[in-house]
Amino acid sequence: MTATTSLDPTGLVDPAVHAAGAQHEIWRWMREHSPVHRHEPTHLPAFWSLTRYEDVRAVYRDPGRFSSASGVLLRPTRLREDPGAGMTLALTDPPRHKELRNTVADWFTARSVRALEDAMRGMVRAVLAQAVEAEEADFVHDVAGRLSIYTIGHMMGVPEPDHETLFRWTNEAFEAGVSLAAHQELMLYFIDLMDRRTANPADDLVSMLLGGTVEGELLTEEEVLLNCENLVGATENGRLALAGAMQAFLENPGEWERLREDRSLLPSAVEETLRWTSSATHSMRTATEPITLHDQRIARGDKVVVWVPSANRDESIFPAPFTFDISRKPNRHLALASGEHFCLGATLARAQARILLSELLDSTEKIEPAAAPTPVHSIAVNGPEHLPVHITGK
Repeated sequence: MTATTSLDPTGLVDPAVHAAGAQHEIWRWMREHSPVHRHEPTHLPAFWSLTRYEDVRAVYRDPGRFSSASGVLLRPTRLREDPGAGMTLALTDPPRHKELRNTVADWFTARSVRALEDAMRGMVRAVLAQAVEAEEADFVHDVAGRLSIYTIGHMMGVPEPDHETLFRWTNEAFEAGVSLAAHQELMLYFIDLMDRRTANPADDLVSMLLGGTVEGELLTEEEVLLNCENLVGATENGRLALAGAMQAFLENPGEWERLREDRSLLPSAVEETLRWTSSATHSMRTATEPITLHDQRIARGDKVVVWVPSANRDESIFPAPFTFDISRKPNRHLALASGEHFCLGATLARAQARILLSELLDSTEKIEPAAAPTPVHSIAVNGPEHLPVHITGK
């Protein structure tokens, strides 16, 4: 192992370490030797790292002592507090979080997702048909990215002719590594959509946010806009999870053939791709009171970072955690979080993965790497930025 990929935990704040795949050895060492680790301030604020499954799960399930309201991602100190603090689904605590979540929850129930399945299947078939015709595609851009953004666009009431424009704008922001709020055209589009839905409400997420109340008050226009950004921004994790699933099968072709021969493995295969990819690399909380954990004293106001892929490779929970096994049971991974902030779109994410894998099995004869994948350079998300593939249709 080179000096740049040493077991020094400070490497966890270097996107290059994650892109090189060296983070897992650091996390393995930390799980054994320093499960609660103090990081001194750099360009980032000081924070504590948690790497064991039980500790990560406990933080997720204790919003009273580990608050989301001041931000859930490490941000350079110069940027100060996240502008959505206290206003978006991701950046609120109970009881406000539950009320805000309830304004849009109906769209994410199992029944609602089932009602969306035909539309999602049509989207998958359309993007796969284009990829098969071209014979070569970037699975991230041409398949996973479009499926993720087309789906949320449909749910938010974005007209179908605008889906590709929405995809282009979000793709520009994701590839540049900037906030969606910094993309002026995208924000102006949603302000216009909000105006149209204020005048003519419809059965979509934007209308639900505009009509939603928290603590007896309608959400402000700023809150609605920030939550629109939050919902669209979540598609980055969605696209990376779907593309990561494909990458896992490309790197483990025996498991793809196993799934092709036995479709009953599809539900467990979806769970294993979620565990394996863990597209959300970290989540941050702020301690609301002094806490002692593994003999380390966390002070009130300290930042606490949970490393999700580390929890999902914890040897004490997952037998052979570095083996991709589509029949793995039980598989109580934390890729979709836990507790109050359990992923609102969990049912949707599972349905997207199931439909995509099913359609790939039905419509393709062969999928092979066309070139080496390019990993994202980030400490916030994980997966391929580009995944070139050759696709042969049946």
